[in-house]
Amino acid sequence: MVIKVFVATSSGSIAIRKKQQEVVGFLEANKIDFKELDIAGDEDNRRWMRENVPGEKKPQNGIPLPPQIFNEEQYCGDFDSFFSAKEENIIYSFLGLAPPPGSQGTEKAEDSGENEGQDENREDAGNPPEAQQNEEEGETAAGEQMEDIPEEAAEEEAEGGEEEPGED
Repeated sequence: MVIKVFVATSSGSIAIRKKQQEVVGFLEANKIDFKELDIAGDEDNRRWMRENVPGEKKPQNGIPLPPQIFNEEQYCGDFDSFFSAKEENIIYSFLGLAPPPGSQGTEKAEDSGENEGQDENREDAGNPPEAQQNEEEGETAAGEQMEDIPEEAAEEEAEGGEEEPGED
């Protein structure tokens, strides 16, 4: 299956160019096979893209803007959908692809590793970057968990702290 990214190579909009670059750059960085199709220089590509974006996904004016992402003939989404899937680590599911072995980019990997991830959070409870990341993402549930975690981590550190002076 080939991912098709419809772009406008001669777009005058800086915002559209940045969005296109982000999608293409992400796919390249993650070695996901894709084909970049220009709608500015190819009327057939433009017509195909416009006809195949589902009606409920089209803007009010009826003309979808690039980038638009497809897996062969199956519509995946626009930049906003792509960005959300990337942030939620479900990009392979979003693209309709099987994840590469050992990747964390799927819902299945999240489900199987959910408890492991919580255990890791407890072990790394004192790690400020994770706390900042969760707060930035607005995850109140994670924030509530984090309030509980430092107490547990403090208990573990207290137990570990008793042994450390004996080791010296």
